[in-house]
Amino acid sequence: MSQGFYKNRRLKSFIFLSACFFVALIPHAFNIKNFFEVILILSFVIVFYGSIVISKNFKRNNVSNTVGRRISNKELPSLDILVAARDEENVIARLVERLFSLDYPINKLNIYIIDDGSSDKTPLILDRLSRQYEKLKVVSRSPNAGGGKSGALNYALKFSHGEWLLVLDADAELKQDSLMRLFSFVEDGEWSAVQLRKSVTNVSKNFLTSCQSMEMAMDAIFQYGRLSVAGVSELRGNGQLIKKDTLLACGSFNEDTVTDDLDLSLRLLLSKSRIGILWDPPVMEEAVENLNALIAQRQRWAEGGLQRFFDYGDQLFTNKIDSLQKFDLTYFFVLQYALPIISIFDLVFSIALLDSPIYWPISITAFMLSGIAFWYGSSCKSEVPVLQKSNFLMVFLSVFYLSHWFLVIPWVTIKMSIFPKKILWRKTLHTGV
Repeated sequence: MSQGFYKNRRLKSFIFLSACFFVALIPHAFNIKNFFEVILILSFVIVFYGSIVISKNFKRNNVSNTVGRRISNKELPSLDILVAARDEENVIARLVERLFSLDYPINKLNIYIIDDGSSDKTPLILDRLSRQYEKLKVVSRSPNAGGGKSGALNYALKFSHGEWLLVLDADAELKQDSLMRLFSFVEDGEWSAVQLRKSVTNVSKNFLTSCQSMEMAMDAIFQYGRLSVAGVSELRGNGQLIKKDTLLACGSFNEDTVTDDLDLSLRLLLSKSRIGILWDPPVMEEAVENLNALIAQRQRWAEGGLQRFFDYGDQLFTNKIDSLQKFDLTYFFVLQYALPIISIFDLVFSIALLDSPIYWPISITAFMLSGIAFWYGSSCKSEVPVLQKSNFLMVFLSVFYLSHWFLVIPWVTIKMSIFPKKILWRKTLHTGV
């Protein structure tokens, strides 16, 4: 994208930030009759739709969302597994060994590891592994090749020949029969793409990893519910399966965004390609283990989440998607991105003007729905436990943990409104422990 496009993003960020500012200011600056009643009505709408979305999981929890019939080897499509790796010496050998132990016809499986300018021992390890595994394809890029993870994946597309692509992170773990069950699910639902539920391997490491485990389960609850109600679902980077022709028709991976998965999700929605959500088997990965890493990760997610709406927002109001999908996207955009900013401004105005906060019912409603999804996601039958032991206190603390988004979203939006963006690969450190 051109520098002008980045300026356009900055302008849209500023307009969005300004709109949130005035939405928070107006009820404090003007005595609007019955305004609080309007807030209560909006809170009811949020509860109503959110409850419907969560309730759609009841059926999924009672009936397995995989298919009983095992696909024969002859029916299975050719599959390319793509892993973009930079400085992954701690986990890359373990990943490759596990991938080659998966149940899948070896003549239909190719594994591509993209060494994207690693400066550690990753290239040496991959060189050794490529001699050990004939079907392992190592693709190398220079450190300044550009495009981040998306650039690495697009580069690998030039060499891949599979009908389907499975994108994994270097710390990913799959159950041995995951691929077979995944394609049974694809055949049953006729999906263009599938996202495996993400699960945490180091769940019991500390409080933050436990919260992230519950957060991933909560996310899957909302994802499955949104798909069931409105046909809206999203990819999550690690554990995303997509038909290669569908990906190419959408323009491959966007190298001008910091979250290729969220960007691609909207483009798939606009092209009417369906993304299935598979609860079991999950894809497992490491959760970040300290606050600095968490905040850095969430800033990237927040920025990428906003970028996609700024980039494709005009198309979302056309006839490319139906009314219910527009409502769903608006609903979650407001809760995820607008509400944190409005709430912070509302609090500032309340303190400055010695006034009472106005928008607290909506915030309480959002946290309440998250708490329900936290609890339900942690209680659902799962092949990989979300928590070693779930209890009310842990659910309460995890909901409190979610409040970090009310700081991250405003801060990221302010930065996007002021500073030009450079697309850099800010990877998450994987320890392999």
